[in-house]
Amino acid sequence: MKSLIEKAFFLKKTRLFSELDLELLLAIAEKLNEDDYEKDEKVFTPGQVANRIYLIAEGAVLVHKGSKTIELHPGDYFGDESLFNEQPRSYAVVCKTDALFYTISRSHLLSIISECPSVAVALLQSYAQILPCRHP
Repeated sequence: MKSLIEKAFFLKKTRLFSELDLELLLAIAEKLNEDDYEKDEKVFTPGQVANRIYLIAEGAVLVHKGSKTIELHPGDYFGDESLFNEQPRSYAVVCKTDALFYTISRSHLLSIISECPSVAVALLQSYAQILPCRHP
């Protein structure tokens, strides 16, 4: 288990939370769960119910949607879009290596957004950018 301060410093390095101050990052870090996955383990598959966002702390994952595949690394995140549209997952994620994720549940993410609207702005900015790593 990582300490709260280690989690907060990790969050500070992510695009989603980089603009937040340490006090708020520590509050968010308290709401994070740690999930370990092994190489080749499926994180989720299309059709599964979405209930959390995944922040990659260690390792790499492959995101598969149709014939497209992209690779994500530490600092990247995935699984966020389904939390807002309440639709099942539309893609699969498989670990390319052993991986550690910090996850935030839908209820915790909505609580974070209500306490700090800049997180919502960061999510919107992320969606507004045309990045190949956002949606395969």
